[in-house]
Amino acid sequence: MNLRSGVDLVSVERFSAALQRHGQRLLQRLFTETERQQSGGRTESLAVRFAAKEAAAKALGCGIGEIGWREMEVVEDEKGAPHLRFHGNAAQKVHQQKWVSWSLSLTHAQGMALAMLVALCDESPLATGGDQPAPSGATERDLPAR
Repeated sequence: MNLRSGVDLVSVERFSAALQRHGQRLLQRLFTETERQQSGGRTESLAVRFAAKEAAAKALGCGIGEIGWREMEVVEDEKGAPHLRFHGNAAQKVHQQKWVSWSLSLTHAQGMALAMLVALCDESPLATGGDQPAPSGATERDLPAR
């Protein structure tokens, strides 16, 4: 098993300025209809979803371009907890890297929006360009909890 992670921090003020400059065109380029509806048009909610997509691209080990903004979708469950769905090329990367499960955490405060994604993969870290395997002789108790 291998852990992959990504984190991103976005200035809500800068994101708001970009929205004011580019309006609906930017919203439609970055977010699915579901994301736009669930955000209720709140800038903080949109900024943290944008941060989540950046964090996901980092965890996947690629940049935007290899995968599209709308191929990563941040949706809320009935309790409001965030979940990340993958579509298209992003879903293919998740499958190729054998992601077994992932967890997304979002927050915004004091003008900043933060997203953190951690994924558990059923693949060698060397095959995905991740961290080096545990040193020879390491025991199960030396490794982080799963």
